[in-house]
Formats: sequence, C-alpha cells, structure tokens
Amino acid sequence: MTKSKSLFSALFCTFIWGTTFIAQDTGMDKIGPLTFNATRFFVGFLSIIPFALLFEKKKIIKEINDNKQLFYKMLFWVGLFLFLGTYFQQTALLYTDVANAAFFTIFYVPMVPIILFFFYSKSIHWSIWPSALFCIVGVYLLSDFSDATVRLGDSLVILCAFFWALHIIFIGNFIKNFNLPLFFGAMQALVVSFFSFVFAIFFETITIPNILNESISIIYAGILSGGIAFTLQIFAQKNISSAPAAIIFSLEGVFAAIAAWIILNQILDLDSIIGCFLILFAVLLSQLLPIYDSKIKNK
Repeated sequence: MTKSKSLFSALFCTFIWGTTFIAQDTGMDKIGPLTFNATRFFVGFLSIIPFALLFEKKKIIKEINDNKQLFYKMLFWVGLFLFLGTYFQQTALLYTDVANAAFFTIFYVPMVPIILFFFYSKSIHWSIWPSALFCIVGVYLLSDFSDATVRLGDSLVILCAFFWALHIIFIGNFIKNFNLPLFFGAMQALVVSFFSFVFAIFFETITIPNILNESISIIYAGILSGGIAFTLQIFAQKNISSAPAAIIFSLEGVFAAIAAWIILNQILDLDSIIGCFLILFAVLLSQLLPIYDSKIKNK
C-alpha cells in the first residue's frame, strides 16, 4: 500500500470517528458504557469478518503459523488497550462534558512520541514536537475548553488518552509483522467486545429491551467506528509511523465540529475556526517537513 493510500485511510478513519461521536454519546441513555461497547464492537466484528475471510483467507493461516506466539500476544495487548481506551472514554462522558473529553483525549498526540522516545528509544523527527503543540492548542480552541470546569471524570479521559497512545504504538508494531489488517481489525473488535461483556456482567445490568432501545446508535457506531474506522487505522499505519499518525488522527475533532455545523447547525465561532486551522497546520507540518528534510539530505 502506498503512502497516499495510507494517508487517505487515516483521514477517512478520523472522519468516521468524528462523525460517530454523537452516537457514542447518545447511545448510553438506557445502557452502561460496558454494555454499549460490548454490543458496539461485536457489531463491528460482524461487519468486518466476512471481508477478512473473503480477501485474506489464504494469508490468515500462513502468517499466523509463521509467528503464532507474536500474533496472539499482539492481539491480546492491542485488544486490551482498545478496551481500556474506549471504556474510559465512554465512562468519562457520564461525568464530564464533550469539551473536556475532546480536550483531554487529544493528549494521546504528545504521549505517542514521548513513549516511543523514552521507552522504545525510537528517533522522532523534530517536526513532531511543534506539531503536537499546535494540535493541542487547536483542540483547546476547538473544544471551547476555556469555558469548561475541570471535573473528576477528566482523569478518566487522560487515562483514555494513555491507552489510545499505547494502542496506536502497538498497531504500528503489528502491521510491520503481519499483513492482515482486515482479520486483525475484526479480531481486535471481538476481543474488546469480550472484555466489555465480561465486566458488564459484574458491574452493569444487561437487559435485551434496553439494548434494543439503543440499537440505532449501537449499529451506527459499531459498523462505522468499531468496525470500519479501527480497521482503516491499521491500513493507515502500514506506511505512516505512529507519531505522525497520532497527529493525523487528531483531525477527529475537526470533523466532529464540521459535522455538528452541517448536521446540528452549530455555528463555528472564530476560536473554533482558528483551532481547525491549527490542527490542519499540525498535520501538514508533521507530514511535509520529514519529506522536505529527506529530499535535502538526498541532494
């Protein structure tokens, strides 16, 4: 897959995340966050696994058998990080507002290069650091966080950001070893659904009528976000390293704001528009400067 296709996958992925945020927020009127995630990601699994078996059937057995231990190890950790990230995000929405959630979630952008640099000793292009700063300032303006009150639930969002960061890093490691984006996308959704269901049994009341009452939000968020978007993330990270990928994924806030403007007629004020442009600038900075430096070195 070429770099341009990976970039398109990343942008389409963030577009889906941004436009399904409303479904995630409204899908918990009758059910808890664990039940919502259990059903949402099971729907995501069902939406992707037919395509995985259709297009990757011949590769699945061969690639897994070549390194079975690494595959299941990666599947466990990626599934666990995604489960924890989505759980803390969904739970945080019960205790804080969207402005706080949007602002603190974006902390995964600087967390990814920090973890890579200090714990994995990976070299990070210098453009990532100013890009991450522009991204955080942009989300600050976009989320209108200045008018929000910091709540106890915001700590859950920071935990969510930490696990998002680990998920992005581990997806980057997985796709370097296995060329099974569809199958792995389906299986990670199944793992998240399993973890969510097990904990929901102990901590929430699961009732079929309440689940059916939220069926529209579950199906919408499940197919688009739980299935398609997280699979596109794997495609995206095939040719985009984890740190710049995290910056691209931050465009989720921009797409969410545009969707609210178009669908909900929410007017974008000057701060929001400036925030959108700062995030776009951060994405361009993280993508174009490494290319420019590479051309300079090769001359």
